[in-house]
Amino acid sequence: MSNTARLTHWVGPEIPTEAAIQRVLEGEGLSFGRWSNGPLDVYFAHSHAYNKVIYVIAGGITFTLPTTGTSFTMKVGDRLDLPAGTVHEAVVSTLGVECFEAQYT
Repeated sequence: MSNTARLTHWVGPEIPTEAAIQRVLEGEGLSFGRWSNGPLDVYFAHSHAYNKVIYVIAGGITFTLPTTGTSFTMKVGDRLDLPAGTVHEAVVSTLGVECFEAQYT
């Protein structure tokens, strides 16, 4: 993983299934969990001691890096790679959000 946050959009003509996203994570040797939040939930600025990979599997969410002002608005199939120590905050879309998340050091 690089030392900067990176958003990657799903490549393909169709919205990916959960199974397709699982195959990508498993193919990278990553174990992952699932989490969700209701509409307009907010995560205040924080960071983690581990690298994080997030895939949106339903709804949407916008992550912001307060130190740079960069925002990443994610929809189904989008992937966000967050290096350890990256300060970030988030606001869930009006649809709520469900994600797969993998963590590694």
